[in-house]
Amino acid sequence: MKRKYLFGGLALAFLSTLALTANAQEKKESVGQVISKTATKVGNKTAEVAVKGTAKVADQTYKGKMAPDGSDVYINGKNKKYYINKKGGKVYLKESQIKNRPVKKEK
Repeated sequence: MKRKYLFGGLALAFLSTLALTANAQEKKESVGQVISKTATKVGNKTAEVAVKGTAKVADQTYKGKMAPDGSDVYINGKNKKYYINKKGGKVYLKESQIKNRPVKKEK
């Protein structure tokens, strides 16, 4: 009888140890993957800043209006309205997508 409990206890301990070590494994990213993600983020931000700078110089800003994401709306030479997304791309807007910018109240 004692032998049965001993083997049962050992089997239970072995299975619980096996289950815990299986859950303890972590998925680690390689250095190349981390560098790639960081380079992509830096590239997107650089493109966004460059396109916004060009838009401020070359095109007009639509005063009192904002894009669906809250950023500035620009008007190009062909009277098309657009905003700059997080990747630096121009996203053209319909009139229904342009919102009024809330006015800040002074105290």
